Amino acid sequence: MEQKDLIDSLSQRIPTARGRGKTEHAGAPVADESSLYRDQTHRRLKNRHIQLIGIGGTIGTALFVQIGASLTKGGPGSLFIAFTLWCTFILAMSNCLSEMVSWIPISSPFVRFADRFVDPALGFASGVNFFIYEAALVPFEVVAFNVILHFWTDKIPIAAVITFMLISYALLNLLAVKYYGESEFWLSVGKVILAIGLIIFTFIAMVGGNPLHDAFGFRNWNPSNVPGAPFAEYINTGSLGRFQGFLACLIQASYIIAGPDYVAMTAGEAESPRRTLPRAFHSVFYRLTTFFVIGSLCVGILVPYSDPNLLSALSNARPGAGSSPYVIAMERLDILVLPHIVNALVLIAVFSAGNSYVFCASRTLLGLALEGKAPRLFARCNRDGVPIYSVGLTLAIATLAFLQVSTNSAIVLQWFVNLVTASQLLNYAMISYTYLRFYKALEVQGISRESLPLRSAWQPFCSYYAMTGTLVMAIVGGYAVFLPGRWDIPTFIFSYAMIGIVPLLFVYWKVVHKTAWRKLEDITFFDDERRDVDEYEASGDLQISSPTRLGRFWQMLWF
Repeated sequence: MEQKDLIDSLSQRIPTARGRGKTEHAGAPVADESSLYRDQTHRRLKNRHIQLIGIGGTIGTALFVQIGASLTKGGPGSLFIAFTLWCTFILAMSNCLSEMVSWIPISSPFVRFADRFVDPALGFASGVNFFIYEAALVPFEVVAFNVILHFWTDKIPIAAVITFMLISYALLNLLAVKYYGESEFWLSVGKVILAIGLIIFTFIAMVGGNPLHDAFGFRNWNPSNVPGAPFAEYINTGSLGRFQGFLACLIQASYIIAGPDYVAMTAGEAESPRRTLPRAFHSVFYRLTTFFVIGSLCVGILVPYSDPNLLSALSNARPGAGSSPYVIAMERLDILVLPHIVNALVLIAVFSAGNSYVFCASRTLLGLALEGKAPRLFARCNRDGVPIYSVGLTLAIATLAFLQVSTNSAIVLQWFVNLVTASQLLNYAMISYTYLRFYKALEVQGISRESLPLRSAWQPFCSYYAMTGTLVMAIVGGYAVFLPGRWDIPTFIFSYAMIGIVPLLFVYWKVVHKTAWRKLEDITFFDDERRDVDEYEASGDLQISSPTRLGRFWQMLWF
């Protein structure tokens, strides 16, 4: 058999959820502790796809535009420290997730892990929480795309822009997953170019390589030049105000710095997962932290936190990249072409982020269906291994973007998105706790972590650290509403709705289905699914290395 035919044959049948060695028909229940239905997705995502999907799903307008709002609240010092600190929590959570997913590379992994390692009720709550979060962000990004276009013109009808976006997402996500992976790879390359380009721009500009020949260096960090820098006061004055400024930056960082969860969502469709995923988790974290930590440093160098143009752009909701600290710095330095380039690349970043959200939402729904927690229909895939009904429902929810056509309806859309702001933090807390149960179950059952494809460091400290940090930030996120004179009912609801809804989802499933908390000695580790992956990887090395110098350089870059 030709190697290509072998790959196609294996990918179409693996991974499956077999019932005690017996192959089941598609969609048929299985008799053992394995998943309720068979996973029909195909392994078509390459290492380079997965790495850029992880980056593409988290780098959007927040890194290039909204970061300016945090700068005005906390100043450059607080912004840099807060972003750096939060990256340590992402590292801890990534350690937890990478160890589990590298050993058990299945579709919608952390949702199904919560079911198998903790309680089926937690799997339901986790899956619904993450699905709502990802699905809600799709129409938000569609609307953001239209707003960014207004940097150049507002002549394009809103309905036309939304229709174009939804059709594009449908085409990219309903075709074979390799086409989604390829599109996301090239879209995310644009984001990486923008992030690196802005870092280089900052360095050249600060040492005097700008039209004004102004070598301003760290001038905006110097309190003698910018009163209050580098730690600005926010809400209150003095030490309390500076702490609140730092806290505002930390809250913003906790909402926008992500990545490992997007890598995990590709596990069921990754080629050679036990070789690809550990490297992807490792490299994505360091690239993301490089972009976010250095990015937070750059904006504090380029623009004073009290810059009137920045404050005006934020208060007037200047469209597109117009309120970006980078664009404001470029305009101040009389650089006229770069703002248009930045806006174009931000436009690509927004399109890519929405594309990733469609993928992650649909795979989350697939995972719920595989475990019997969503209608069986959503577990069905077409012949290319695409869960078409899960993608279809996600795109149907994305049509909420048409609410933007009406000004009053647009407010409803913003409310819907605001309601899920805490969902990501709750998801990270559940992942961390799930890992803790996984860790203890291995210990109780005498399974050595040395035998796993990836043994993460600093465990179980990382799980406690990540779980504590994410839960605290979920609770602290809306603290300002409780301060004197700042009570606002909509803000309170937006900040804490999901913190109340997720426990209700857990209780609902536990009471209705009378689920039992998993005993450590009885926990199973997806034995059938792991056996399928073992057979798949034992069939041969499906990653074909190029013998050329260019090929070796390409693999060094992405592996």
